[in-house]
Amino acid sequence: MTILHLALADDWTAAVDAGEYRVSTLGRTLAQEGFIHACADLEQLRGVAGRYYGEVTEPLVVLAIDEELVGCPVVREIPEGAQEAFPHIYGPLPVSAVVQVTPFRR
Repeated sequence: MTILHLALADDWTAAVDAGEYRVSTLGRTLAQEGFIHACADLEQLRGVAGRYYGEVTEPLVVLAIDEELVGCPVVREIPEGAQEAFPHIYGPLPVSAVVQVTPFRR
């Protein structure tokens, strides 16, 4: 199954150089949050973009992630205040698990 993550383009570039991605969400690392936030589909991703990335002027990319290649637990959880489950990646994301990178357009 493919899941999605919205990332700053610069964070993704740094991850490619490092071999793994360790950003949980805007301004928070995997170490700080305990997991990497992801979305089940484009509808969820657009909602996240509107709620949390509306003021971001830096380029954003959508990471399409092959869940089977992640190599750590991916757990669908309902965040506090939400009504739907979101996939959370409980470990660093290997760049090899990202099967497509697309510029995000609002």
